[in-house]
Amino acid sequence: MSEPDAGIGNAPDDRPTPMQLVQLLLPVYDNTHQPFPRALFDSVRSELTDQFGGVTAFVRSPAVGVWEDPSGAVCRDEVILFEVMAEALDHAWWRDYRKQLEQRFKQEEIMIRASGIARL
Repeated sequence: MSEPDAGIGNAPDDRPTPMQLVQLLLPVYDNTHQPFPRALFDSVRSELTDQFGGVTAFVRSPAVGVWEDPSGAVCRDEVILFEVMAEALDHAWWRDYRKQLEQRFKQEEIMIRASGIARL
């Protein structure tokens, strides 16, 4: 019986590589419900590609985020998900980048989250 194909560039005995998956949730619309210009998203894509060597952007199917603000009002946002994989998590870089994005997108908070994954 032959070994199953492990995929391009992976020998059957290769071990999974620990990585960090970083996800950015960027709003589609500003606070007056006007769509952000495409150039804003293009610059994020370019910056993340330059920094990490690649990015995945889910732009055709915006997700919907719902949360409760401090006054108890329910808020809703359509968001685009950007993902990058990194070998290590540079907290200071991500904190600074989040602050830049909050200014560009005129948001109180931009959600950036990270989780440990294995690259197979």
